[in-house]
Amino acid sequence: MSAGTSDILAPDQEPAELARFREQWKAEVRERQAATTSGAQTQPVPGASIAAERAISPARSDASSKPATITNTLSASRGPATHVVAGAPTVVTHASHGQSHLSPNLAHAVEVYRKAVFHEQHSQLDEALRLYRQAFRLDANVDRAYFIEEQRTQERSATQPASYRKVPSTVSVDGVTRDVQKLEVHQDSKNRSFVTSGFLAQVLKNFPENLVFEPEDEKEGLPPINLIPDELLLQILRILDYTTIERFAAVSRKARVLSLDSAIWRDFVHLAYKPPQIADDESITNIVELYSSDYRRAYIEHPRLRLDGVYIAVCHYMRMGSSENAWVNVTHLITYHRYLRFFPNGQVLSLLANEEWQPQAVIPMLKPNLRMKGFYIGNWSLSGSTVYITNLDEKHLSHAHVTTEPQPNKYFFQMTLALRSRPLGRWNKLDFIGYDSVNVEDGEAVPLPLKNERSFWFSKVKSWAGY
Repeated sequence: MSAGTSDILAPDQEPAELARFREQWKAEVRERQAATTSGAQTQPVPGASIAAERAISPARSDASSKPATITNTLSASRGPATHVVAGAPTVVTHASHGQSHLSPNLAHAVEVYRKAVFHEQHSQLDEALRLYRQAFRLDANVDRAYFIEEQRTQERSATQPASYRKVPSTVSVDGVTRDVQKLEVHQDSKNRSFVTSGFLAQVLKNFPENLVFEPEDEKEGLPPINLIPDELLLQILRILDYTTIERFAAVSRKARVLSLDSAIWRDFVHLAYKPPQIADDESITNIVELYSSDYRRAYIEHPRLRLDGVYIAVCHYMRMGSSENAWVNVTHLITYHRYLRFFPNGQVLSLLANEEWQPQAVIPMLKPNLRMKGFYIGNWSLSGSTVYITNLDEKHLSHAHVTTEPQPNKYFFQMTLALRSRPLGRWNKLDFIGYDSVNVEDGEAVPLPLKNERSFWFSKVKSWAGY
């Protein structure tokens, strides 16, 4: 996002003073490069002069009166180097060890701009717009500085020595690679009732052997729950949902150990990971082995679609309106929702509803027998973290006065979505990868624009069963 784009001057319209300043600055850069080539201590990085010219060259009509806020000077291996451009204001930046440093004001503006980009990527448009405005008020060239810093970060990561890079893991969860071989595995030495790994395994090593439920007040006696046998407590935990189990595990160390029983999480894994959640020829045993035979970790970290609720995408776009006054421009903010509900048998319901239908009214109606405009029924499958929705066929409204059978649709739709988890274990986000219209006769798929589409976020419905 950029501000003031309408004020950019064409090259042939630049003031003569501005052109002289640029030529003088280029001449000094060439002299400095020539001195470096002949044996100077500082060796410029290729492309640094071009980036510096782009950053310092004024881009607006009033740029000649603004300070140059970026000085892309990289240092040599013998310490930091400071360069000042002749004729430019004394806003100096230093660079050392391959990292560029901005002036304090510009650095703050870049951080605000980075936050704005983050909010825009997460469909938080109001907050993103507010931060963009704040960033450009701090510095008019913040967008250039941000992109230059991002390019430098990518270059540094690409040239990073191999010894500093993490070894990629065979299991990738939400884009974060994990080295399974380095995880420490903890197994109950007495009855081998649970297996856990990673940081939790290190915590359990420090637990005492004989655990009991401690009272909240040390002056009181042991709580009555200690009279219940562990076997009975485990049977109670097995009829609860995983959210309640994890809340119970946060009570005490004894509760944490009981919640790790393999039988509990084995039930969850066998209920959740079946076709179409996994391929027909994929084995649950192989999936669990990827997570050091830890059923709890497999259930949390392995991708799975949530079936106990609905995925909702809130989309916006702007539409120009008409006004009787020529001095008044009317703009309408249009809001609509997309709904996706998945079923264990591979069926998926898709609904596109305008702002007249709010989620509170739509969710109770979201069933296979629903008939309204924008309602589709199709099939879904999950491969890794990619969701494939096919054969989305629209179900039309039925009218009592229509005697003929409805004609079949000439087109159906298909979606490709990326399953994400924010935070780990929720699997509550779906990002659009592709959205196609398919001709029924010849099977030709035509991509549809995704300009206004936003990510789906999961909302749990208490009355809907999970698996």
